[in-house]
Amino acid sequence: MMKDCPLCQLKLIEQQQLVIRNEHCIFLQTPQEVLIGSGLIVPIQHRETVFDLTKEEWSSTFSLLHKVKAHLDEKHQPQGYNIGWNCHPVRGQHIMHAHLHVIPRFSDEPYAGKGIRHWLKSSDNMRNIQTP
Repeated sequence: MMKDCPLCQLKLIEQQQLVIRNEHCIFLQTPQEVLIGSGLIVPIQHRETVFDLTKEEWSSTFSLLHKVKAHLDEKHQPQGYNIGWNCHPVRGQHIMHAHLHVIPRFSDEPYAGKGIRHWLKSSDNMRNIQTP
């Protein structure tokens, strides 16, 4: 555990709640106004990215994801989900402790039907590469 990591030291993020846990992972939520029901599946041991997880942590993440889905299905009845990892700051990882985003999606959202790749594949996101 790292002293300054908000996913190791849960009290560092105000109103963060541990909702479900298993041997190697926890599911955390903070109150959300836009992404209702969303949360993070986090390995209990500090791992910087998803690529650092052990086989046991991968298996526990998979198992917990199914429990989280059942919990969110019962509580919020979403019509779908976005599930994703951000690895390294260039990809949007701002807390350097691996965490899997679990985001319930609803048909009445303004961005319904737009997946994670919607913004990534936009021409606004095209790299400026010099060719010889």
